[in-house]
Amino acid sequence: MSAPFEERSGVVPCGTPWGQWYQTLEEVFIEVQVPPGTRAQDIQCGLQSRHVALAVGGREIFKGKLFDSTIADEGTWTLEDRKMVRIVLTKTKRDAANCWTSLLESEYAADPWVQDQMQRKLTLERFQKENPGFDFSGAEISGNYTKGGPDFSNLEK
Repeated sequence: MSAPFEERSGVVPCGTPWGQWYQTLEEVFIEVQVPPGTRAQDIQCGLQSRHVALAVGGREIFKGKLFDSTIADEGTWTLEDRKMVRIVLTKTKRDAANCWTSLLESEYAADPWVQDQMQRKLTLERFQKENPGFDFSGAEISGNYTKGGPDFSNLEK
């Protein structure tokens, strides 16, 4: 089980007009399709704790206030194969109860089914983190998984 949880279990992407975004317990990933042959110097990316902006070749792709706060100093962007920009944001609240329902406050919301799948995935990732000897990557979950599932922290060991 050396591979990260999301590599073993897959991700739950939210499609957008420009690509997709998805999340783990700790990070939010934004993948933007850009014209083949795009160069890094063609990209303008602004990352702040609560704001993100991306323009390619002077054309704005998106800009706005993020759904929740991130650690600005840990945000990165890369140009992959000169056809996709990947932005990685580190969440300030890193728990299963902090499931983003949209990328920006008023745009790129996941539909209810995708939101449900995202919450399930984050809850299973939480279980994996709390129980490293088990593999939850192929598990299914039902019942009380909203807001990160039940809290077992005060149970006697």
